[in-house]
Amino acid sequence: MYLKALPFEAIQHAPSDRVGTLLLQTVFGETGMYLMAALIMISTFGCINGLTLSGGRVYYAMALDGLFLPQAKKLNAQQSPQSALIMQAVWTSALTLSGSYGDLLDYVVFAVLLFYILTVLGVFILRKKQPDAIRPYKVWGYPVVPVVYILLALFICISLLMYKPDFTYPGLFIVLSGVPVYYVVKWFSKST
Repeated sequence: MYLKALPFEAIQHAPSDRVGTLLLQTVFGETGMYLMAALIMISTFGCINGLTLSGGRVYYAMALDGLFLPQAKKLNAQQSPQSALIMQAVWTSALTLSGSYGDLLDYVVFAVLLFYILTVLGVFILRKKQPDAIRPYKVWGYPVVPVVYILLALFICISLLMYKPDFTYPGLFIVLSGVPVYYVVKWFSKST
């Protein structure tokens, strides 16, 4: 649709790389800009809702295993992990207000790819350590597809380190800061 409605030069030089907004402005005039802002807000609130609900339950499960703050394992009268959901809502809201979506994405992509690589490597490790284990789900194209994925993800990680170091290193620092936090929380959980 972009290619049909906009000339290539307009796509190439869209203000702030917002091609979607430019498209809606072209089709609907100034109303299109406000329409895109409303759509982005709806999408953002939907994302925050999903992150809060799923992340809060991760905190709850971690707290049950003694890996997170003990308050996160408490359930309210409706059997929901209210404290964990509030913690996640605060964190998600703070991230949302801290910068642009693109900045947040740049902070996170490197770390996410590293964890995806480790997850895929886990398939190889499990196949080696437990060759006779029952596997209800088979990895399609094993071992070629997982190896190709790992190589492509490593390529993207290296590219991010080279071309977006201002975002990659701080994002990696945020993830690595979880290591001392983990030990502090673990110590705190044992002492209570």
